[in-house]
Amino acid sequence: MIEAMIQSPFVEIALLLVLAAGIGFVGIMLQQPLIVSFIAVGLLVGPSALDLVRADAQITLLSQLGIAILLFLVGIKLDVKLIRSLGAVSLLTGLGQIAFTAIFGFLIGLALGLGVTTSFYVAIALTFSSTIIIVKMLSDRREIDSLHGQIALGLLIVQDIVVVLAMIVLSAIGIGAAGDGHGGGSVPLVLASGVGMLAAVIAFARYVADPLTERLARTPELLLIFAIALAAMFAAIGDVVGLGKEVGGLLAGVALASTPYRETIAARLAPLRDFLLLFFFIGLGAGLDLSLLGTYAWAALVFSAFVLIGKPLIMLGIMGALGYRKRTGFLAGITVAQISEFSLIFIAMGVTIGHVEQDALGLVTMVGLVTIAASTYMITYSHQLYTIFEPWLGVFERKSTPRDNQDAARTGDHHQVVIFGLGRFGTAIGLRLQRRGIKVLGVDFNPAAARRWRDMGLDTAFGDATDPEFVADLPLAGADWIVSTVPIHPASLSHEDTRITLIQLARAAGYRGQIAVTSHHAPETQRLRDAGADLVLEPFQDAADRAADLLSGGAGKDGADRPLRFADNALDA
Repeated sequence: MIEAMIQSPFVEIALLLVLAAGIGFVGIMLQQPLIVSFIAVGLLVGPSALDLVRADAQITLLSQLGIAILLFLVGIKLDVKLIRSLGAVSLLTGLGQIAFTAIFGFLIGLALGLGVTTSFYVAIALTFSSTIIIVKMLSDRREIDSLHGQIALGLLIVQDIVVVLAMIVLSAIGIGAAGDGHGGGSVPLVLASGVGMLAAVIAFARYVADPLTERLARTPELLLIFAIALAAMFAAIGDVVGLGKEVGGLLAGVALASTPYRETIAARLAPLRDFLLLFFFIGLGAGLDLSLLGTYAWAALVFSAFVLIGKPLIMLGIMGALGYRKRTGFLAGITVAQISEFSLIFIAMGVTIGHVEQDALGLVTMVGLVTIAASTYMITYSHQLYTIFEPWLGVFERKSTPRDNQDAARTGDHHQVVIFGLGRFGTAIGLRLQRRGIKVLGVDFNPAAARRWRDMGLDTAFGDATDPEFVADLPLAGADWIVSTVPIHPASLSHEDTRITLIQLARAAGYRGQIAVTSHHAPETQRLRDAGADLVLEPFQDAADRAADLLSGGAGKDGADRPLRFADNALDA
């Protein structure tokens, strides 16, 4: 009956979305990432269950666009500053984890009789960890700014670079190979095209990216459309010349990686990426034949055990050798106890090229389901797990562990005040706080205001105060105050209030400090306090009180307790 109802690709995709929403909700209740739920949807609608997938071309198209945007976001966030800030730690832990995981994974594959090429592909796939899952879990647990969280982020950047190199190598190997996803052409022609694309990216990033994105940022919707268009265009060019959509999308991201608006672009593209990747994971699950599960069930269990136990132990050993305490090594190691969405894409590219069979993709997909599902609970209860295993972890700790204290001091350097809204009032507050030795971060969605703050030598972040991902990514953990000076007009009071939204998002992101907001209208002051504001600043009233004090020759009794003066005292403290 259901099959008879599906008469068009639109109806089929609508049904897939409904199933994804329902199963995704169940997954969230079970504290599972959406990747697991989406693959489960694919298994449900695949040939081994309901067998409802008919719109293969449409699903493939959407999944390819999702992969291009995913690689675009990897390219746009390729930031080597974090690696430099952590020194050799990121490189040694990242490269060491990749090397040892690949070596042991390859040997395990050979022992299971997978063959040299398949063992090599599977071993490389096991080395990658999911950036999306790790960052989400660390952010939810308010550990993104912790020492082990920062080490995990540095390791992920190294992994991203290795992913990039691995896919470029695969694209080069696949030049001229038959199959969807790569264009034909001779090796010299493809290499020349690749050099040409890279030169175009360098020229664009150096001479065009900053002024163009600053202009586009005045219309945020156009900036978003431009980013999607750039990712799709480069992916298409990469596909035509034989480098592949993945490398093309990556180069598009690199072209914008140096712009000050990259974080905003990444935050706004993240929901679209997740939506489009839904179809990649659905297609992946739908392509699995559960009747063949027994052929690689044992191998999947062995590899899953290696990822869940072996990768954290490898991290513990490397970090212990570098002088970190066993607790730091354990908590950082737990975060990498899963494989990545890139692992699946990497194996899928190998299938496209013809190096490995479809069974290898099914094997790695099963490993992904097991490790992603299990590691979610491992990260959630990482501190409890450490308490259980702590007596046996002493072998991973040196007697002298200087790095913990050294890096903890570095990662503990935070802004004391975060100001949203860099107009005249916000700028005046920021400058006066800076003169008092207070470290301030300014946030604004106006490119000109953000640039003006940077020109004054103040730390600045360009972004939207109503964007949940952007607010969650800000360094709020060490801030004493959040101050909103975003102007609100009377006509907007019946609609969304940016100040109240910011209060809610900051609290949802785990911020425990105090929040001050501005009010230009007396009736809304109590409403803001009820919404959670610790302090409501009234600029005109405060200025009038200060003027009256000066004109009358001193501070009167009424002026002594005005909110602005209280705010100054609190901030000085």
